[in-house]
Amino acid sequence: MRGLMVLAVLAAGIGAASAQTPPQQQQQPPQRPGNANLRPVPDGPGVRSAELQGLDKVTARTQRFYAPVGKSTRFGTLEITVGDCLVNVPDAPPESVAYLTIIDHKPGQAEEKLFAGWMFASTPSLSALDHGVYDLRVLSCTMAQGSSPPSSR
Repeated sequence: MRGLMVLAVLAAGIGAASAQTPPQQQQQPPQRPGNANLRPVPDGPGVRSAELQGLDKVTARTQRFYAPVGKSTRFGTLEITVGDCLVNVPDAPPESVAYLTIIDHKPGQAEEKLFAGWMFASTPSLSALDHGVYDLRVLSCTMAQGSSPPSSR
């Protein structure tokens, strides 16, 4: 089952992960991965969010934080926008999938779009952020309550 999911995601998501859209252009909502078991997080108290873990390779510090769907969150020089966050239905194996757009805002340089695509909690190496200073991975999709933005320093 997991192998089929990975193949379906590769077929549907490779193009989305490599698509580069200028920041000034309006982006289309992300196309969902080709897995019928994925659905939005069920409604409840809080805000639909992706739980992420960031690693600053310079300081060797890791930090878990919540990034609300549809809003931007900062981690170091990175601006992370969660376009959607999905989970498997209860009778399927656990999985969380988030569509992330990541832009690097290095001081004194033009902003650079580093990543736009689906990241999977179960297989972070399938579609990973390639950056010299930061690593970022999806841990889960949840209804977060009262979370604050991360401070990476």
